Parts: sequence; structure tokens; C-alpha cells
Amino acid sequence: MLLHVGCAQWTHPAWPQPSRDKLRAYASWCNAVESNTTFYATPSRGSVENWAAQTPPDFRFVVKLPQLITHERRLTNADGELRNFLHAIEPLGPRNHAVWIQLPAAFAPTDLGTLAAFLHQAPRDHQYAVEVRHRAFFDDQQAATNLERVLARVNAEWIPFDTGTLFAQRPTSFAERDAWMKKPRVTRRTRALTAHPIVRYIGRDSVTETVDGWAYLVALTIQWLTEGRSPTIFLHTPDNTEALNLARHFHTTVAAHFPTLTPLPDPTPTEPPTLF
Repeated sequence: MLLHVGCAQWTHPAWPQPSRDKLRAYASWCNAVESNTTFYATPSRGSVENWAAQTPPDFRFVVKLPQLITHERRLTNADGELRNFLHAIEPLGPRNHAVWIQLPAAFAPTDLGTLAAFLHQAPRDHQYAVEVRHRAFFDDQQAATNLERVLARVNAEWIPFDTGTLFAQRPTSFAERDAWMKKPRVTRRTRALTAHPIVRYIGRDSVTETVDGWAYLVALTIQWLTEGRSPTIFLHTPDNTEALNLARHFHTTVAAHFPTLTPLPDPTPTEPPTLF
């Protein structure tokens, strides 16, 4: 049984990493990563080949579609751009866990027809996962049900971004204040649609508050594993300084309740910080 855990990036000034092959070093700590850089531009195929070369076969990327497709074209008239993107990430092979479609907050329930058409036409040799931020999808049960139906037709997952812990208390630092301004404030979602649920969780500067806040997610992850699902959990903090350690700690916490879980790799020795 597999639990993939990771962060929003594979490099950070505060993390123990070498000057080269940072992704290889990161992959010795975590077995998944959010590929956010692809949101800004389609990577070269050579770059993606390098990503694949630095990661083991069981490592997983969740690769975000470029903003040109999701935010500028709003999923319309982007067939060529989508083909180019999928061609570029092809070297990842099975490491490409899902194509991540992060939609803007203005993408409302009335736009579901556009999403349905896009997913229907998208190549079936890829898995897709959709993140919505319009509050109606979280506050209106009918809107949520309609979205789930659209996703179910193509076996796509709904990625929730859990900001409950972040917004549980007023911000106490610049990083937390910045996150309060930028992150969506939506209702927590705990329903998996596929065998491979994905959750993005953001805590706070305080490690204790972050860990206390994810208690529900540990229980949910154990439930999913018991059901035969293979979840992927991404751990964020406002500045992500402690995210690398937190991701491993989350995996260790779940493994204590689910001992048959495949362990994470042993980190490359680089004098890592020790929180736990």
C-alpha cells in the first residue's frame, strides 16, 4: 500500500540540499511533489527528461497545467497548447500521477459545461485532477454534486486545498498574513472520488498548530488506505520552511497506525534540521 507525501516545491533555501541535483536530493526525503513551475510555462522536454532521471520510478509528480490553458483561455481553444504540454511531460511516464487543472476563483458552477467538454476531449492516457476555488462549489451541495458528476465521467479527482488550519487563528507573521490574502477560504472537503485522492493541506508557522490541525487528515488517510485507495498528501506552511520535515512526519504518523505502509526512502545525508 502506498502513501505519497510531498511539498509544493523541491527546493527551498532552508532545506538541506546540495548545489546540484536538488530534485534528486528532495526525492530522498519525499516521494511526491507539486509541479507548480509548469503553471507559468510549458517546460522543455529536456527539462522533464532531467526530472525523470533524478527520481525513482515510484516517485510521483502532480503537474499543473499552464495558466495559458486554465486562466487565459479558460479551457477553450487550447487543443494545441494541451497537446504540446502533454508531449513535454511524456518523459515522466508513470511518475506523472495526474495532470492538475487548477481553475481560477471566477470559474463558477455555470462554467461546468466548459470543464466537461475539456475533460471529454482530453487524451485518456492521462489522469486528471481538478482544483476549484469558487465558493459555490463548497457551499452549494447541488453545485458540488454537479462537479462530481462531471469528474466521475472521466474518473478525475477533485483536489481540495485545505486552509482550515491556516484560517483558524489570526495571522501572527508576514508569511501568515500573505497566505491569508492569497489562499482560498473554503469549507473543508473529505470525499474521495477515485482510488487516488489528492489533498493539499496548509498549516501555520507553528509546527504544533500545523500538526494538531491535520489530525482529521491522518484519520482520513488511514481510512482511505483501509479502503484500498492510494492517497497523495501535500504539506504546506505559509513560508514552507518546515514543509519538508512535516511531510515526512505526516507519513510517519500514518505509518504508526498502518504498519504495512511502504516506507519513505532514507534521506541523503546533508545535515538536515531535526524537528521530530
